[in-house]
Amino acid sequence: MGCSMDDQRREAAIWFRELRDRITSSFEALEDRGPGDTAIGRFVVTPTERGEDGGGGLMSVMRGGRVFEKVGVNWSEVHGTLSPGAQKAMAARGVPGIEGDPRFWASGISLVAHMQNPHAPAVHMNTRMFWTPGAWWFGGGADLNPCIEYPEDTAHFHAELQEACDPFDSEYYPRFKAWADEYFFIPHRGRARGVGGIFFDDLNSGNWEADFAFTRAVGEAFLPAFLPLAEAHMDQPFSEADKDQQLIHRGLYAEYNLVYDRGTKFGLETGHNADAVLMSLPPLAKWV
Repeated sequence: MGCSMDDQRREAAIWFRELRDRITSSFEALEDRGPGDTAIGRFVVTPTERGEDGGGGLMSVMRGGRVFEKVGVNWSEVHGTLSPGAQKAMAARGVPGIEGDPRFWASGISLVAHMQNPHAPAVHMNTRMFWTPGAWWFGGGADLNPCIEYPEDTAHFHAELQEACDPFDSEYYPRFKAWADEYFFIPHRGRARGVGGIFFDDLNSGNWEADFAFTRAVGEAFLPAFLPLAEAHMDQPFSEADKDQQLIHRGLYAEYNLVYDRGTKFGLETGHNADAVLMSLPPLAKWV
């Protein structure tokens, strides 16, 4: 006999929490090896709650470290009632069974890292599960956001993501890479915010175990995809011009997350802690 959806939701929430714990530990270990003699960065963990609805999470943010200028690794498990606007937006993108009962449950991990060294790329990753009485699905992905691109870094990042995708379906990587290229695009600037990765949403093949296994594989691929890049560049010499280029690129990142990002809109519309929702914003940015 298979597990109930309640059991599956609990299993997913626990796994997202465990992934969060492993990533924060790995990032603090990288801080221990970071260059310089300033204070070693550590995560400050703050519990979060959702207004009148239910649930909350953990907001984990490190600021001013040797390697990370600002990095957030948030975990959440929330439930409540979707607004008519949220239901309409989900129905418009083809989510089945979303127009009836407005109750929902969601859990996931969301990560954004902004680096001290401008040669080290910023990065984003998230994985999540969403449920309503009429539907369930998984979503997530990861994308690399260098201000100074190194082709070998881009190739490594994409290769790790493809290795995670291919055992499940040979069409997943090209499909989800194309989706990321489309999704992480800034229309008013006419350019991508970075060098891409993968993005998927509304994933429901009818087999919960298979879709959850794929989502776990994407999450597991993150550290092998990103940590070698951060370590390779964390003590690389840089100039004021390099730092200026980083700050300008961060402006693009902020514009995207405030204007277009689906997760930012959903988090603010459903009453989640605003600081947790907006932790993706860089500590410093510049516009010309």
